[in-house]
Amino acid sequence: MDALKKDQLLKIFLFSIVSLTLISLGMIYSASYMYAMEEYGSSNYIFLKQLVFVIISSLAIFIISKSKFEFWYKNIFYLHMFFTFLVLLTFFPGIGVKIKGASRWINLGFINIQPGEFVKYSTLLTGISFFHHFDIWKKEEVIKKGIILFFPLALLMFQPDYGMFFLCFSNILFACFLSNFPRKWFYGFLAGSLVFMSGLLVLAPYRVKRLMSYLDPWSDPSNTGFQIIQSFLAFAHGSIFGAGIGNSREKLFYLPEAHNDFIFSVIGEELGFIGVFAIICLFLVFAYSGLKLAIAHQDKIKSSFSVLVILTLCFQAILNMSVVLGLLPTKGLNLPLISYGGSSLLANALLLGVFFSLYIKKNEKRIFDTAL
Repeated sequence: MDALKKDQLLKIFLFSIVSLTLISLGMIYSASYMYAMEEYGSSNYIFLKQLVFVIISSLAIFIISKSKFEFWYKNIFYLHMFFTFLVLLTFFPGIGVKIKGASRWINLGFINIQPGEFVKYSTLLTGISFFHHFDIWKKEEVIKKGIILFFPLALLMFQPDYGMFFLCFSNILFACFLSNFPRKWFYGFLAGSLVFMSGLLVLAPYRVKRLMSYLDPWSDPSNTGFQIIQSFLAFAHGSIFGAGIGNSREKLFYLPEAHNDFIFSVIGEELGFIGVFAIICLFLVFAYSGLKLAIAHQDKIKSSFSVLVILTLCFQAILNMSVVLGLLPTKGLNLPLISYGGSSLLANALLLGVFFSLYIKKNEKRIFDTAL
């Protein structure tokens, strides 16, 4: 790929990220101002917090893009262990914060962070390194590094955070598929994983109940089916052109997590099919430009990492959209680059910063200045 075409693809890629972020800020304010007024006494509270995180994340992307990919790849197991340690802290009273029965956050005094968001991405690069060296390392080293790779997934199960567990496990499967790992072992690993996931589902009655409510949400409209029914109502009210910015009914304490996991429903209600289509198109632009950059890279490790960055973010977006449209059971996953959440934004900034470090060399100042 010539430098000019790469430069154009980088601009398109950056344009999709900036566009999604700006839409996110507008929709987070629209979806949260009533809730923020009720809970915090200021309609701007949640919006301003998100704005601060966007600014910090933008600076983080810019700074990390100046770093070398080799640094992250060389030290990824240490970084992965650090994030795993943060997940472990969620189980300690006084440090870990339990919300809605799940211990997924740690209290830093001035803010709560969700370490699982960072493990989700450290698993990605750790998986690439593990499967790349699988045939090179001695058996003892493979076992040790394998424990480091998979240990945080066990912690996520006990939190419990099965949505994040599923994403981390998917990242490992993606990394394995893109590596030179023997195909027959990979398919055996995949088959065993499907059996394991099915066992997790059947052994927990509440997850079976959630699955049943996904198949027929009206069987329990006031409990397990409540969120998805309210989401359906939001899309129905939005129709083609939407009810208009600020005119959502569902965000008025009908739809839980309106500015977070179910913000796509508010977009569908206020901006209609047109708004939903625009968001999907921006994600398609993000995926196309990112994958074109990734496939053109000469280095297999760097190309695999770039592909997995795009796959991970788009896969989570597909999962979130499918949940709010009633195509999948609820998983507690947000919409990347759109939903409210400081941990998610900072983790995305780390991931995208490393992604940009592979491609932005001589033209980085001009490209970022264009976006600003």
